[in-house]
Amino acid sequence: MSSSDRQPITYASAGVDVHAGDRAVELMKQSVRRATRPEVLGGLGGFAGMFDASALKDLRRPVLATSTDGVGTKVAIAQAMDKHDTIGQDLVGMVVDDIVVTGAEPLFMTDYIACGRVVPERIAAIVAGIAHGCELAGVALVGGETAEHPGLLEPDEYDVAGAATGVVEHDLVLGPHRVRRGDVVLALPSSGLHSNGYSLVRRVVAAAGWGWDRHVDELGRTIGEEALEPTRIYTRALLEVVRADVGVHALSHVTGGGLAANLARVLPAGELATVERCWSPPPVFGLVQELGRVPLPDLEQTLNMGVGFVAVVAPEGAARAQEILQAQGMESWVVGAIADPATAQAHRDPVVQGAKGVDGGAVMMVGDYPA
Repeated sequence: MSSSDRQPITYASAGVDVHAGDRAVELMKQSVRRATRPEVLGGLGGFAGMFDASALKDLRRPVLATSTDGVGTKVAIAQAMDKHDTIGQDLVGMVVDDIVVTGAEPLFMTDYIACGRVVPERIAAIVAGIAHGCELAGVALVGGETAEHPGLLEPDEYDVAGAATGVVEHDLVLGPHRVRRGDVVLALPSSGLHSNGYSLVRRVVAAAGWGWDRHVDELGRTIGEEALEPTRIYTRALLEVVRADVGVHALSHVTGGGLAANLARVLPAGELATVERCWSPPPVFGLVQELGRVPLPDLEQTLNMGVGFVAVVAPEGAARAQEILQAQGMESWVVGAIADPATAQAHRDPVVQGAKGVDGGAVMMVGDYPA
């Protein structure tokens, strides 16, 4: 067959629908408008998002903090349940609350959605979730990109990623250099599984032969609804505590690796935090453990076990920090302290030391979770 006998190949016949992309932008405009700040310049659809940084000139030594992340295989559950309006909040939480760990205020965010086929309503639902998360965090959504990848992704597959930038005064940066022996460790509750460990959760559910629409009495809803519970966003509450100058020395976002490994990342080398298992993890964690016969050490190094953030606070400021968190609608409780490293020698409990390439301190989990 000669080339003249073949049908012409267009971008649409190759699997990319430009008009669907334009329709998706129109549908998302209203939600994006709500996720803004006074410093945002321009509007949706530009080649780049713009943010007026003139306020930074009033800082003595401004330090920019940036973070990028996705939500991992949690998107597979959203796709399986055809529910896409919450996954965006997960994305925001994973990104902006990593920035807060440094003591910085997140300012603006951009997102990226790769999909096999642009379904305008689905893309708009994803972005609505991102915009809602930005509203909760006080962050401006200044831009994003939706890319159609036929042949690389199946028509109903997609993945999401995002990046954000924040700012903090140099002498107010939080971290290991501030932590002192005797500091108190406060725990802040998670809203559930958040956005880590879903490869384990999905494997456990599949091995049990369950569908995501299976109702679970102890959860009070389906396992899929529980799995899609959006990640709690801690930004505003934590910034209130940090700005109150009550002696917050370090913060840690409990993500991949679990509580012990992430707390160890923000401790000085040679120091030890003891953490008492004094709280009752929400039912979903026990369900995953029982359903998959998952060993406790593996569970704790994979899932957050009901604690989404920890704060290391000077002992004299811990009570005040809890009062401020409570006023922001955030529960907290004391789970441990920075102790003499020799304490570990008197226990048989394993010690987690360093994580993700950080030569940090050590964390020892002690006791048993309440029955």
